[in-house]
Amino acid sequence: MGKTVRFHEYGGPEVLRLEEVEAGEPGPGELLIGVEAIGVNRAEVLFRAGHYIEPVEGFPARLGAEAAGVVEAVGPGVTGFAAGDPVSVVPAFSMNGYGVYAEHALVPARAVLHRPEGLGPVEGAAVWMPYLTAYGALVELGGLRAGDAVVLTAASSSVGLAAIRVARRVGAVPIATTRTAAKREALLAAGAAAVIVTGEEDVVDRVRALTAGRGAALVFDAVAGPGVVDLARVVAPGGTLFLYGAVSGEPTPYPGFELGMPALNMRTYTVHEITTDPERLRRAEAFVRSGLESGAFRPAVDRVFALEDIAEAHRYMEAGNQVGKIVVTVGG
Repeated sequence: MGKTVRFHEYGGPEVLRLEEVEAGEPGPGELLIGVEAIGVNRAEVLFRAGHYIEPVEGFPARLGAEAAGVVEAVGPGVTGFAAGDPVSVVPAFSMNGYGVYAEHALVPARAVLHRPEGLGPVEGAAVWMPYLTAYGALVELGGLRAGDAVVLTAASSSVGLAAIRVARRVGAVPIATTRTAAKREALLAAGAAAVIVTGEEDVVDRVRALTAGRGAALVFDAVAGPGVVDLARVVAPGGTLFLYGAVSGEPTPYPGFELGMPALNMRTYTVHEITTDPERLRRAEAFVRSGLESGAFRPAVDRVFALEDIAEAHRYMEAGNQVGKIVVTVGG
């Protein structure tokens, strides 16, 4: 038996309960992980509230798709892992099937990566999802190249900060946007070439000025909603507007016709496009490991909570004031 976070109905953070649940033995293709730290993501907040891209299939429901820990048991047919291995779990499965908000968690082995030497549990729970997400859109799918400009919305999130560093890694020019000036210095310190404060500046004018009128090869947007019309205006011909979140909660138009049918690519994207494809995940892991080893990449942890304070961690996520990753530690 071990402590597991579950919820028995949709609702706010108050519906989260810490319950004693038997983890069970790993089946074919599975690992049993002793969880040491959990990466909290907006997907879990949306899943808990009933607003995620997939509904809960049955209550009580589990949460969590990103964690760091140690392998406790190896299921039939699994190779490359042994009890005692320090590992990280990456989002590569439905939370209707698995959940890592727990002291012990069963997970598919395909969603587990060996933790780089010297990377502790908190860092191991904070690094993979942001960098895999950013690499997947910008490099694997977007083909970002040296000299290209990329506009990053919600840039103070863990994914936004990772995207800044991924862009720098390939020689591109990351332009960060943020609602208020409070996070400007943190974004510049993270490597942003420029920061646009959307509450004070015109995004279209600033991007055009920063790119000498060329526009951005890519826009990586976590907000969606009506703001995509202005974002589409700054995409260079043939460029791509990636939508990987919908923080605004508002309907999202397709702006192509309104803007006169420009050569605009607009697509949705989730990290599962990378993590559920073995070859893409292999390339992404190599890219991120290389960045970690060189010092170009590092986990950005904003605040750490204890498992017993999981509801408070969700409230903090919903407040939206963090710069970087929210992590929950498990046990001593």
